[in-house]
This record gives sequence, C-alpha cells and structure tokens, in this order.
Amino acid sequence: MPVKLVKNALGRLVPAEVNGKQQTPYMGVGKYRPNGKKYATQISSCADYPADGNKTVPTLKDALLKAGLKDGMVISTHHHFRNGDLVGNQIFDIAAELGIKNLTWVPSASFECHSPLVKYLEDGTIHHIEGSMNGSLGRYTSTKGMNGLGILRSHGGRYQSIQDGEVIIDIAVIAVPTADAFGNATGDRGPAACGLLGFALADSQYANKVIVVTDNIVPFPCYPWQIQGNYVDYVVVVDKVGIPEKIVSGTTEVTKSPDRLLLAEWTAQFCDEAGIIRDGFSFQAGAGGTALSIGIYFADILRERGMKARFARGGSNKYLVKMLEEGLTDYILDGQTFDLEGVRSMRENSNHINTSPFTSYNYHGKGNFASMVDVVILGATEVDLDFNANVVTHSDGMLLHGIGGWQNCIFSKCTILPVPLFRDRIPVIRDEVTTVCGPGELIDVIVTERGIAINPLRKDLLKAMKNSKLPLKTIQELKKEAEDICGKPDKANYTDEPVAVVKWVDGTLIDTVWKIA
Repeated sequence: MPVKLVKNALGRLVPAEVNGKQQTPYMGVGKYRPNGKKYATQISSCADYPADGNKTVPTLKDALLKAGLKDGMVISTHHHFRNGDLVGNQIFDIAAELGIKNLTWVPSASFECHSPLVKYLEDGTIHHIEGSMNGSLGRYTSTKGMNGLGILRSHGGRYQSIQDGEVIIDIAVIAVPTADAFGNATGDRGPAACGLLGFALADSQYANKVIVVTDNIVPFPCYPWQIQGNYVDYVVVVDKVGIPEKIVSGTTEVTKSPDRLLLAEWTAQFCDEAGIIRDGFSFQAGAGGTALSIGIYFADILRERGMKARFARGGSNKYLVKMLEEGLTDYILDGQTFDLEGVRSMRENSNHINTSPFTSYNYHGKGNFASMVDVVILGATEVDLDFNANVVTHSDGMLLHGIGGWQNCIFSKCTILPVPLFRDRIPVIRDEVTTVCGPGELIDVIVTERGIAINPLRKDLLKAMKNSKLPLKTIQELKKEAEDICGKPDKANYTDEPVAVVKWVDGTLIDTVWKIA
C-alpha cells in the first residue's frame, strides 16, 4: 500500500503516518507547540519488591522473562560503551531463542558491534529500529528496508519522545559499570568504567520495566548514583558488561592533515576576530581530529591572554580535561565521555559534571543548556545553498550515521561547520542536501579549506568580520569552486520508498530517508 506523503515547511516530503502513528510535519523552528502532560508509568508498590533491597536475578534471560518479554514489545538500550557494548546483542539473542518477534529496538545509538543484529531484522525478531543507525545497520536499512520505518532522533529528541509518551518503553536494559543489588548505578568507576550514564536517564525514569546489568556489584549504597535504584526492577550480574577501551569516539588525537589543520586554525581565528572568544565564554566541540585541534587553539588563546572559559560542553576527552586541570575553564559539562581520561576526570574532579539529554538538549522542557553555549563546532556530510545541513546520509543517499546531539547543538549562539570543500572528489556544498537534518537558519558559518561562508542572516557576524583578512566568500562561490574542481555531482539514485524518517527536536518530521535503488 503506497505511503501517503505530505510536504513540510522546508518543502520536504514526509510520511503522514509512521508505523501506524499519525505524524506532524516540521513546521519551522519554534513553531510547533506541544500540549498535554508528560507520560507517566504505572504506580509501583514496595510490596512487590524484596524488603532487603536485593533485586538480583541469576541471568539476563531470567530478568527479561520476569519483565514479561513478549511479541511486539519496545526494548531500549543506551550506548555509553559505544563500540564496546556487550549487552545489547544478548537481549535479542535471548528473544530469538524464545521465538519472540516484532520487537522495536530504541537504542540511544548503535555501533558496528551491533551488526550481528542484521539477522534479527531479517528474521523478524526486530521489527524496526528507532535510534541512530550507524554502519551496517544503516546500510541494511538503506538497501533492504526494515519491516517498519526506522526513526532517527537527536539525543534530545529521544528524551523528548520518551517524556512525551511518543515512545513507550516496555523494557529498558541499562548496562552499567558499577551497581548495588538495589539498582543504584554509576558509570564513572569499576573495571568497565565508561563515564556518565545520562543517555539512560529517560529509560530509567519512564520505562515500564527496568533491568540493570553490571559486572561490578558493590554493597549498598552505590554512590554517587547516576541511575536511582527506585526506578529499577531487576539487577543482573555478568562476567563482563562492556569494553571501556572501545568507548573512544572517532579519534582522540589532533589531526595531522594540513587541510584539516587549516580548517581548525581558520575556525579559531574566526571566533577570535568575531569577538566570540573572551573571558567567561563557553564552547562545545566534537571529538574528531579537527574539532580537537580547534579546542587546542582556543586553549592557546585563553592561556596567552590570561582568560578562561566559564564552561566547555562535551563530549569530554583528554584535551578538555587538560584545560580544566590547567584552569582554562571553570567546568566541563559532560554529555558523553569520549576517552578514559574523561572517565578519570569525572570520577576525581567535582568541576567535571555529568549531564543528561534532559538538562542539555530536551526541547520540551523549560529551557536547556544548548542555547546558552556561545559557539559550537560540528561536522556535516553535506551543506546546501540555504545552509541546510545533513549528518545522517552521504551524497549517494546511504544511511550511515546517527544524529547524536547535532540537532540540539545548533541552537547555540553561533554554529560553525568546518568541512572539507569536497570528499573523494564529491562536493560537500550542494544545491540541495540529500537529507535535511538541520535548517539553515540555525547554521551560521561554513569553514572550508578554500574559504569561509557566513550565513547572510547573521548580519552581526558579517559586520564583525568586515575587515578580516580571512578568505570570506559566499556559499555560492564555494559551491562553484568545488564544482570547477570536481564537476557537478549526480543526484542520489534512490527509489520513492521511504525506509526511515528524521525527526526534528520537537518530534515533528523534518525529512525522509529513501531506499537506495
């Protein structure tokens, strides 16, 4: 049966209904207003839980059976172990063994370690995924299509969807480095310490049943607790819950590429000339080689001028930790711990604060941290002439990445995308991006190795940079320069069959991912 499509405010075609649920098309930044009340789980009674507080059960299978695992349920996991997760696959191995079908998996993100789950998409154990699909799972979605439509959300959008009752989790399985038998849990200590557990916060608060899995059980109380045991139904102790060395995201070393170093240098210089870098400013940068280099330039400028940042939002890593310990920033507000130095710092330094998508990114709250950040440095796979940006698909239409916190971060006071002008001889700046993940009105500056384009909407930045020696160009000029070198790229060859949708931060549909021809 053909899918009914409607146009949203960006002119993109999106399904009117996704997996049997009516949808609201994207209406514009700040235009959609939610109504109603937050979702609430059923009231529990202490009479149903052990009086001595010991909620341990022998195995994960026992816990899933006690939680009532059955066909059609919604199962959630978090990704703080990133590519070192050892629990997520086990859930669906158990489900397949029991003959359970049509499960919806709602991970905060997936990684290549989850590629074995492709077989469960094929045999119907998993009906569809609602969460960032990276690598093999994204490729499978693009080429084969799942039994249902995939749903891509930002980190904040995931919290919003659970809080609002758009996603109702039947069973949340939370892998943690340390816990007590009552279910209190933390991520910053134990043999598999991974840092914070903020992406599992909504799951613990709103899921109907919550299972904590750990390889390090400690006497009550496990403190500081990032997950509160009062939300937890069952605790399972396993031999190994995750591989902490594999939490590393992308690269933890600064780039050595001359082009990428130039991007970093120009980005830092732009921030300096535009008056963004000042005593008490705040910033956020990712964990890629270019972003790390920009952070080092920021640190050099602050050190040279005797200034300090008020806070750095992260993705924490050893470079941010060094800034904190050197006194170049007052705080790290950590949204995700990207290396083991970040884990150590969180454990030892009270100014290294673990945050969550609720505090940092949830758009259906009374404000969040994202809009308070002075400048954010992010990446993109494509940008178009209207400054719309794409982070989930490549120019061939292949779904290979998740959104992460990217959509939420672009609400900062200045959003800068340092990107190469072309990758593999394919221009990054297009007439129209393959998939819109963020509207151009929130993207302020594009930095390439051939020049810098400022969004015409940012008249203040254009004025501030009027006498700059940096190579300022229009985005049209950058696009032409890329095409003069590489030629005009072909459009992605995809069908008219949707395989996934991209949600905006408010739960509306901003775009569609189509099946590859």
